[in-house]
Formats: sequence, C-alpha cells, structure tokens
Amino acid sequence: MLDLSTPRILTVTELTRSIRGILETEFPFVTVTGEISNLRQPYSGHLYCTLKDEDSQLKAVLFKTQQKYLRELPEEGQKIICRGRISVYEPRGEYQLIIDYIERLGTGELQIAFENLKLKLAREGLFDQEPKKEIPRFPASVALITSPEGAALYDFLKVALQRFPAQPIEIYPVRVQGKEAAPEICEALAALNRLKRSDVIVLCRGGGSIEDLWPFNEESVARAIFQSDIPVVSAIGHEIDFTIADFVADLRTATPTAAAEAVVPNKQVLAEHIQRLTLILSRTVLQSIREKRHQVRLQQRMLGDPRSLISHFFMYLDNVHSSMAHAYKSFLYRRTMELESLSGRLHKLSPVQQLSYKQQWTREVSRRLQSMMLQDLQRKRDRLSAATTLLDAMSPLGVLGRGYAVVRSGQLEKPPGELIRSSKQVAVGKNLEVILQEGKIGCKVTEIKEDGRDERI
Repeated sequence: MLDLSTPRILTVTELTRSIRGILETEFPFVTVTGEISNLRQPYSGHLYCTLKDEDSQLKAVLFKTQQKYLRELPEEGQKIICRGRISVYEPRGEYQLIIDYIERLGTGELQIAFENLKLKLAREGLFDQEPKKEIPRFPASVALITSPEGAALYDFLKVALQRFPAQPIEIYPVRVQGKEAAPEICEALAALNRLKRSDVIVLCRGGGSIEDLWPFNEESVARAIFQSDIPVVSAIGHEIDFTIADFVADLRTATPTAAAEAVVPNKQVLAEHIQRLTLILSRTVLQSIREKRHQVRLQQRMLGDPRSLISHFFMYLDNVHSSMAHAYKSFLYRRTMELESLSGRLHKLSPVQQLSYKQQWTREVSRRLQSMMLQDLQRKRDRLSAATTLLDAMSPLGVLGRGYAVVRSGQLEKPPGELIRSSKQVAVGKNLEVILQEGKIGCKVTEIKEDGRDERI
C-alpha cells in the first residue's frame, strides 16, 4: 500500500520543473557536436532538429532571434558544433538543447581548443569569483584597449559622451584580430598596470566569427587579465559571443555599449540623485532646526531667569570653598603624621645604621673565627707531637738507637737486600749487610750456631 505520510507529494508539473531547474543549473552552457536530422522550420520561423551520432540523439531548437547572428543556416545531414543551454520542454516532458550558436564541423578544432583551455583555466581558478576585483562606481580614468578603426570604439565613446562628457578616457590602440593581436593586448595590459593612471580597463571589440575573436581566447591574454591589478571589463563581440577573456575578466558585458553603461556613470542619474539628496538634506536640516528651537524653548521655561540663580551659586561657591579648605587641612595633617612615621622607620632602616651594625657583627665574627683557628691549630700541634712521639717509639731507627741492628743479605747475593730473621736463611761464606743506627757494615758468615751445633768454614 502507498505510504501517504511522506512530507510532500509532487505533481508531474512540479517534478518536471525541478528536473528542468537541475539541468539548467548543472549545464548552463554546453558545446555539442553531431549530425543534423529531421530539420524543420514551421511558420514561427524557429528551427527544430535532432542532433545524433552513432548511438544517441538529442532534440534541439534554434530560435528565430538567434538566427541573425549566423553566417549561414544549418542544413539537413550537416555535421556541426553548437553551443547552448540544456532545458526541459514541460508540456511533453522532453529535455532539449536550446542553441545559441552553430558552426560547421570544419571550424570545430578551434572550438575544441576553446573548451580545453576553458577547462584548464577553470581548474586553476582563473574563473573563480573570489579573486575578481570590484569595478569602481566613479572611476577617475578609464583605459580603453581596442582598435582605433573599429566601430566598437565609436559605440563606446558615443555612449560615454552621452552619460558623462567629463569622464577621462585613455585609448590604448591595439590589433584585435590576427596573430599579432594577442601579444599587443598583453603588452597593453602590462603597460597600463605599470603606469597606474587608470582605475578600470575595458577590452573592447565588435562581433565576428570564432576565428576573428580568437585573440581573446589565447591563454596569454587570459593570464594577463588575471594578473592585472586594475579591474578589467570585457566587451567583446555580440551578446551571444563568449571568449576566455569574458570568463577571466572582473566583469563581462555583452557589447561595447553595455560596457560604457557599466563603467561610465550617468550624469543625468547622478544629478537627479544629488537633487534628491539635497532635498532630503534640506528637509532634515529644517526638521532638526525646528526640533532644536523647541528644545531651547523648553529649556528656557525650565531654567527661568539666570540672574536669580547667581546668589545661589555664590553661596554654593562659599560652601565648597570652606569644605575644600577643611579637607585640605585634614589631608595635610594625615600626610604629616604619615611622614613622621615613615621618617622613624627610615631612620631604623638607614643604610648608615645597617652598615655600623654589620661592621660590629663582622668584627665579632672575625674575632671568634681567629680564636677558633688558634684553638684548632693548637689541637693539631698537640696531635702532631703525640703522633711524632708514637712514631719515634715504633720507628726502626729508635730500635737501632738502643743497640740493635738490622741484617740483610749482601748486594752480591740473591736475592740482594733480603731481611735476615733466622740463621737458616744464611750459609757459611755468604755476604751480609748490617745496618746500624749510624752507618752500615758489610761482612761474611764464618760461623753459624743452630740448636747448639757449630758450622765453621
């Protein structure tokens, strides 16, 4: 069963219009190539046909108003490249291509190059709205890059003269057709940016074929427009003509006449606007004067005669004077007491007093330190004397002084200098060294007594 609780149920018309809105938004301008079939032209003068290729077909319409911009009308079976907008014909629910411009397939190479460059620059952000500069409403000077021999120049100047005769316009002559046109346009944009004499630059040219307008589809011209610090307005071709320069420019106008209307202020409109502002200002000033007069009268009624208030202000002045004198004396007394208190504290904390105290403390500490050092030195001397006495008692030299001697093996023996503690360490005929308290004696063993037995040589 159908669920009727959904938020909204669309009618066929509403759904068809929604689809048309999506198509017209997502595909504002498309370029399509195909073969013309079923070409017909009813009494209205519009051309209806079907564009087809090997696998698909698309209905298309070329309105009568657009046919005047074509050099020749399309024919049955002809292969073309056309530019237009996708829309939906609501009564039949069919989507179709509304054609703005048609070219034979022979010229399609330029169109393909146009579309490829357009896609490339769009990806780089040259067509984005954010970096586009605002066109000044009242430019001090307008620079016009155009051919001095073209009708576009006279159309622009004619409208500019009608709108604001005093508007300064600087004409920078360039070629607008041919191979030399693009470099000259780039040089003109660079020169005007170096001079910085103009507030806005207008690229101006009349209509023509895609070949005629090709200098304005050059990548160098597009990048020169994008890099310009001065706002650039494009006025190239007729209303249906679109170039790469139109997408990069800060403002695109359909014709040179429209460019003049967009850039040059309208003197008559400005005069009428100034007149309206003058009238509004006059009314505002008069209204303000009336309000101020009314406020003055009200204040006069509330104030009364100012002379009657003078005596009151005299008494008020005397009272304030007395209060100030009393407050000053109280303030001075408090500050005097605070000064005496701070003086006493300062005397106690005087650097001289602190220095005297520190000197006394230093002398006392020095005296104590000297006494402690003397006491410690005496203790060290006593300990040294005791240690010396003990060392003398334990020293071998002390033992030798009491008549004892130290016997060691002689220098010729092995090992030499060995300490002799037992008769078993020597043999008859061995050399010995006897160390006395004073001097040494070298001798040879001639007799050994061990356990009551004698050993002689």
